[in-house]
Amino acid sequence: MKDKPVNTALNKDRAIIERLAFWGIPISIGVMGLKMLAWWVTGSVALLSDGMESLVNVTAAFIAYFVIRYAQRPADHDHQFGHHKAEYISAVVEGVLIIVAAILIIQEAWGALFSPEAMQAPWLGLAINAVAGVINAIWATILIRVGTAHRSPALAADGHHIMSDVVTSAGVFIGLILAVFTGYAILDPLLAILVAINILWQGYKVISHSLGGLMDKALEPDEEAAVRDAITAHSAGALGVHDLRSRRAGAAAFIDFHLVVPASMTVGEAHDICDRLEDAIKEAIPGATLAIHVEPEGERAHGQKVEVEGHTSLEGMGE
Repeated sequence: MKDKPVNTALNKDRAIIERLAFWGIPISIGVMGLKMLAWWVTGSVALLSDGMESLVNVTAAFIAYFVIRYAQRPADHDHQFGHHKAEYISAVVEGVLIIVAAILIIQEAWGALFSPEAMQAPWLGLAINAVAGVINAIWATILIRVGTAHRSPALAADGHHIMSDVVTSAGVFIGLILAVFTGYAILDPLLAILVAINILWQGYKVISHSLGGLMDKALEPDEEAAVRDAITAHSAGALGVHDLRSRRAGAAAFIDFHLVVPASMTVGEAHDICDRLEDAIKEAIPGATLAIHVEPEGERAHGQKVEVEGHTSLEGMGE
């Protein structure tokens, strides 16, 4: 019964993540439609490039939705630690799509550098593109905040991807205004190339972060500190903790360590300490899964050591 509030909270988190991922599909399609309309009205290569990136956003939204649904599935016989890492795969794919979009933008803008053309109906096109940019900015902010808060790499990556689209739109908007007022049509493709370089950087960051998750990256320093504090405060009766290890997989965290107890302690007493530690750590790290190995005093300590109540160090144990 004690795990029910935690499970309820996790189910609520999953519902929020899945709902946002679903709404990303119609929103991305609507934004793409607005941007392609802006290109059709003006004939601007920069607006065409902006619209092409939105096409990637639509594809990424579909991928994110179906992958997030899969990642939310509970553990089964073939995936006994859950399906959480599927989100990292989605984020890597999305990072690659961001880079592809940037390359396509550079390709289109490069050709326009040598034959720049004045835009038709620039103010109408810019107004349409501005509306699309505002929608994207609001949506990207929501996705990044919720994805970060609820430990959803795919949702956060989708938000960063869309935010890179916002940067593109802002750059295009400024560049086209300058082109209209100065008469220098070449500013259109030049700015498109500069913005594409920024998009390449955003894609690299998304891929780098996601690969860290696929490689079983440890918990963040603040999370690890919370685990250590929980162990220190709730380990009364134990002699020490060592070989502390952790890894993050989307919303799930996996933590294991060795708990050293007096040789005379009963199994029941050691189990009570483990229960107390598990409750404290799960409160500090929601969604955590723990594996605690109990061993009697006299064993040689190894790995990361944690200070426990009444015992400052495990150095020298078993020697």
